[in-house]
Amino acid sequence: MECETDFSAWIGREETAQERIDPLRVAALAATLDCGVAPAEGDPLPPGWQWLLFNPAVRHSLLGEDGHPRRDGTAGFLPPVPLPRRMWAGGRIRYRVPLRVGALALRTSRILTVVPKQGRGGRICFVTVEHTTACDGRTCIVEEQDIVYREAAAPARPGAAPVAPPPADPVQVQERRILTPGSTLLFRYSALTFNGHRIHYDLPYAQEVEGYRGLVVHGPLTATLLQQFAQDFRPGTRLARFDFRGVAPLIAGEAVELQVCGDPADAQGLLLRAIDRHGALAMQASAGWAPA
Repeated sequence: MECETDFSAWIGREETAQERIDPLRVAALAATLDCGVAPAEGDPLPPGWQWLLFNPAVRHSLLGEDGHPRRDGTAGFLPPVPLPRRMWAGGRIRYRVPLRVGALALRTSRILTVVPKQGRGGRICFVTVEHTTACDGRTCIVEEQDIVYREAAAPARPGAAPVAPPPADPVQVQERRILTPGSTLLFRYSALTFNGHRIHYDLPYAQEVEGYRGLVVHGPLTATLLQQFAQDFRPGTRLARFDFRGVAPLIAGEAVELQVCGDPADAQGLLLRAIDRHGALAMQASAGWAPA
């Protein structure tokens, strides 16, 4: 049975927000991501770092059990989908003009679609939101975000195997990077993005209520790490396009392998992947570059 609520009135809903790109918060994210040098005032904001901005400061009394704003329509911009679990499933980003640290940015957000479906694990609902970020009258970033709502899952068994299979398609891996996101990284990223979702810092909640093996690495954090890896792979260029899709959660304390795959001469760009310690695909993305 699909979600029966009619959300057609929410499609096309818009909101706008302004925020200065604070150099201190940018420096804090640089430290969190273990960057050697933080972007200074006037420097371009690295790709993925725009998620520092425009995160709503919802009153504590308006939060739900999971730490997100309640889904009854009283808090936040998103429609009140009556499903208890919410995750960021993926997105499509176009970087047109760099945002500059210290500048005043304007973001216009619009709900594009609300699509209920019946998945293998029960009812789900996809909400796609378009964000257009501008500075000094110029469009800098156009981004679509896919947010998925789903029914509650059963608690995970300790040591349970991942549900996502290893990637089946043979691809040429150009470069690899191994890292292990820990709980401190998740905590600092949650704090910087004002993300109260308890799956990222409350281990009993993540396991016993939402059914994960452990603390869950933020999808945007994984996407930011992949974008940083993509940028490092082609120095002297800038990332112009990044499309990504979350396949399975990454768990804090477990090693992750980031991969750049494909033919470097391919004008369509390259494939990027995050592979968990079991060899399962956690996130897949494609990237395109432009001259710096």
